[in-house]
Parts: sequence; structure tokens; C-alpha cells
Amino acid sequence: MNPLDMHGKTALVTGGASGIGAAVVALFQELGASVCCADLPHAAERAGAVAVHGDVSSAADVARMTAQARQLLGGAIDVLVNCAGIADTYTPTVEQTPSSWQRIVDVDLTGTYLMCQAAGAHMVARRRGAIVNIASIVGLGGFPRRNAYGASKAGVINLTRCLANEWGASGVRVNCVAPGYIRTPMVDRLVTEKKVDIRRVEGRTPLARMGEPVEIARAIAYLASDWSAFVTGATLAVDGGWSAFSGAGDVATA
Repeated sequence: MNPLDMHGKTALVTGGASGIGAAVVALFQELGASVCCADLPHAAERAGAVAVHGDVSSAADVARMTAQARQLLGGAIDVLVNCAGIADTYTPTVEQTPSSWQRIVDVDLTGTYLMCQAAGAHMVARRRGAIVNIASIVGLGGFPRRNAYGASKAGVINLTRCLANEWGASGVRVNCVAPGYIRTPMVDRLVTEKKVDIRRVEGRTPLARMGEPVEIARAIAYLASDWSAFVTGATLAVDGGWSAFSGAGDVATA
């Protein structure tokens, strides 16, 4: 038996309509899971799975989406993957507004917390389940002008550790993936807006390229699978070696 076989398992994936979330939905379905995509209205259906609609930063929406997902998935959620998130503005700190800070924190950190709380209560009661949160290399180090996003993703990493410690004895594992620069619509938009320079990113990355969404999805599948049965509270950097490099300039010339 392939330990990555997900036949008979159910999964709820937030932000599943595009980018990494859509790659997770597709891979989980390929592995045999029954998947429910949670995303904003008019977006979720694009993922090719059953869908629920709402905003992860709203506690009321989260409660409703989790209940609807359980119903659509036959009553149980075995795996939760928190992919919903928004990018920051790359605005200098002195020009940032409290409202832009708050919206990023509300979606990227509070949304992850609310989804973990809602699905986790169900999993703890069943005494089994796996949660995979999405952080970022921006949560592992300091990036200029990316305060709200960096603080949110660092918070997701510590939230993961806290929940892993609290729920481990109840059979619920909580882990985290920290992607590097991945070719998603979000990053494509940042490239178009000249906020991300692909050449500089590739030069700074030991594997000398950006990642693909499916490569993050595969790491998530591992953390959701029986292969990682003794792994909890971990943050797996899937970043082409970005977080391992501490030299100056490009990797090739450091």
C-alpha cells in the first residue's frame, strides 16, 4: 500500500481556487481524497471540487464553511490545508496604513487561526486529523517593507507549534510549509508590478529557479499522509534552498 494513497480520506482546502491551493486540490484528488475547496464566492468552483464560499477572516463564515464542508464530505474532515492568503503591498513602512496592515493580518494569520480552531475542534473530538498551514520564507527572515505579511507568517509558524503541542495527545498533527518564491498568480502579479525581480530571485536561490505550485502541494501531501505520522509542530521550508543561504549577493558568486 502506498502511504500517500488518500482514498477514503476527506480534505478541506482553503484558498483552493488558485495557486498553491488549486495544486493541492488537484493532487489530493489524484491521490484519491474527497476534497472540498473553500474560497471566496465565484472562485471556489474553479478548483474542480465541491465548494463552500466565504471569507476566512470572518468567524461566522468559518463556522458555516466548516459545517457545510463536513456535510459535503460525508460528515468528517480528515485533513485541513490552510492556503488562503493575500500578499502585502511592498509599501515603505512610513507610508503603510493601519487598514492594509489589519487586512493582511486578518486573512493570513487570523484566518488560519479560525480555520484551525473550527476544524480542530472536530478533529480533537474524533481523536484524529492532520492540519497543514502555509507560512513563507518571509516568516523565517526579515524582508524590508513586508511587515504585515512577515509578522503574519511568523505567527502562523508559532501557531502551528502551539496547536501541535496542545492537540498531539488527541491524535491531531499540525505542521507547516514555508514556500519560497513560487510561480502563482499572486507572484505573477508582483512581477508585473515590478515588485519582484525574477532574475534576482533566481540568483539568490541555490537551486537557481522559482518553484512550481505542485512542488509545494507534494510537500503538503507528505505532511498530511501516514508517512509523516510521527511529525508534528514542524515547519518545512520548500524554497529551493533560499533559507539555507546566508552569503552576500548571488549564490554563484558568494
